[in-house]
Amino acid sequence: MKTAYLLVPFAPLVGAMVAGFAGRAIGKKATHRVAILGVLVSLLASLWVMHDVSQGNTFNGALYSWAVIGKLKMEVGFLIDQLTAMMMVVVTFVSLMVHVYTIGYMEEDDGYQRFFAYISLFTFSMLMLVMSNNLLQLFFGWEAVGLVSYLLIGFWYTKPSAIYANLKAFMVNRVGDFGFVLGIGLLVAWTGSLDYAEIFAAAPNLEKVTIQLIGDTPWSLITVTCICLFVGAMGKSAQFPLHVWLPDSMEGPTPISALIHAATMVTAGIFMVSRMSPLYEMSEVALSFVMIIGAITAFFMGLMGIIQNDIKRVVAYSTLSQLGYMTVALGASAYSVAVFHLMTHAFFKALLFLGAGSVIIGMHHDQDIRHMGGLRKYMPITWITSLIGSLALVGTPFFSGFYSKESIIEAVHHANVPGSGIAYWALLSGVFVTAFYSFRMYFLVFHGKPRFETAHGHDAHGHDAHGHDGHGAHVPHESPWVVTVPLVLLAMLVNTLHRKDLSTETRNLHTERVETLLMGIIALVIGFYDGFFGPGTGSFFVFLFVRVLGHDFLQASANAKVLNMATNLSALGLFASTGHVWWQVGAAMAVANVAGALIGSRLALRYGAGFVRHAFILVVGALILKTGWNALKTLY
Repeated sequence: MKTAYLLVPFAPLVGAMVAGFAGRAIGKKATHRVAILGVLVSLLASLWVMHDVSQGNTFNGALYSWAVIGKLKMEVGFLIDQLTAMMMVVVTFVSLMVHVYTIGYMEEDDGYQRFFAYISLFTFSMLMLVMSNNLLQLFFGWEAVGLVSYLLIGFWYTKPSAIYANLKAFMVNRVGDFGFVLGIGLLVAWTGSLDYAEIFAAAPNLEKVTIQLIGDTPWSLITVTCICLFVGAMGKSAQFPLHVWLPDSMEGPTPISALIHAATMVTAGIFMVSRMSPLYEMSEVALSFVMIIGAITAFFMGLMGIIQNDIKRVVAYSTLSQLGYMTVALGASAYSVAVFHLMTHAFFKALLFLGAGSVIIGMHHDQDIRHMGGLRKYMPITWITSLIGSLALVGTPFFSGFYSKESIIEAVHHANVPGSGIAYWALLSGVFVTAFYSFRMYFLVFHGKPRFETAHGHDAHGHDAHGHDGHGAHVPHESPWVVTVPLVLLAMLVNTLHRKDLSTETRNLHTERVETLLMGIIALVIGFYDGFFGPGTGSFFVFLFVRVLGHDFLQASANAKVLNMATNLSALGLFASTGHVWWQVGAAMAVANVAGALIGSRLALRYGAGFVRHAFILVVGALILKTGWNALKTLY
């Protein structure tokens, strides 16, 4: 498995190096293909690692020894557990969607190859951060994502506002990183190690250790260390008062807004505190500090979102508010809940940012929501995916955001940490604030009277030389498929992450009569499709049986076999009667096919519905990606 572990971070790095050093020479098409291939390989390897971890296999070890100073070892190593595996899949999947989206969004930009190099390097840096097993490697990934985000926010380096924004992000994060370095230094000084396992093993001995910071007042070493580490998280995850850089980072291209705000940089702080949870559990003061900061951020950043008119800044303040929710969960010691919201937020926030980018493309790069309205009929795909993202964001029941936000509020309600009462009411009030600014943006953009004609009414007056021949030049349009496909995939994920029926247990969702009727309808529709086309019939059967009827994957697979056999036998009879069957070859292939089917069935019966589910997801996912890649090659 070490090969798979190495493949995850280094495949995007290879893509970044090729795009950065040879992008101009190989051209745009080859650049994005190499970069996308690198992230795709990383995603598939991450899925394989997650499957391995789900079987109970973990890894914690050094891969390379960089330096040894006395007893202090500086190494490169990986810690692969459930938290790491989840973060790897989230980062690589969202990054892949952003890479594909970039083809359409940055198509006409002169820095096309440079942008692909940056986002691939960003992905590598984040993966090194989440996979590290020691503070040195964590700090390397921490600073690497900061550096690349600086380059990406200021990507359009001729714009003064972009220069201001990336300098602001850089300076504010250095303030947070100063505290982070102090926290690491205290741990190294008192434990003599950078390795997580060794630090956690030594931590109980430090619980009653005090240090003097100001005068003769004793301070708990663990409390000071945890607060210093959290100051780093305040900068990276944009918590009050170090949040000021994040809204200005909207000066960068929209794809990087999705990457920074969704799955990567801003979640690094949440991940770090979750990873250091054994230390935080030893200090009630540190937990209370974390909770209060998170509550302030969650509520007041939501209020700031209400008064924004730039579509990307609305979503940016939304990110600040949701990061506050995660931070409050950390303060309540609900680390799994915080990470759960991190995961759901990554997908629906990436969806919202990519949707905002699609709107910007359709509006000819006008980002003011006051100039929009009525875009539903011009951009139907963007409209429905943005609606799904908004419903998930506000915590609508039956959408992923509801389950994670409700779990956070419930955890804070039962917390006994000082300040939990204030945090509870701040989060509860924040729910209504989130709903207000989210749907304010949604209705102003997609519903009501179109305002873009009024906003661009000047184009008919003396601007013909610039190609603006009246209003028609500014009629919004749906984005290209390389932009909308990631939106659709993310929307599907957001809508299905919460589903309990995609499990290993059968649920009786309908009466016997209704179930029989539904099975008949499914069989008729899929049979019609199978009669003239065929590919994917079994997958369709399995998916519908699980989704519509509540069957487990093993039962769904068995029923699909029955239906496939019936359709295949009837089709075979028809084809044989017309002389279209090549019996010699068909018989040989049939024997081999039966052997494979018996092996697969035996494995399914041995390992159960969970095995079938994982196999189904991997195979169908691979087919979707292969189909998308073929389409990409055809188009470009």
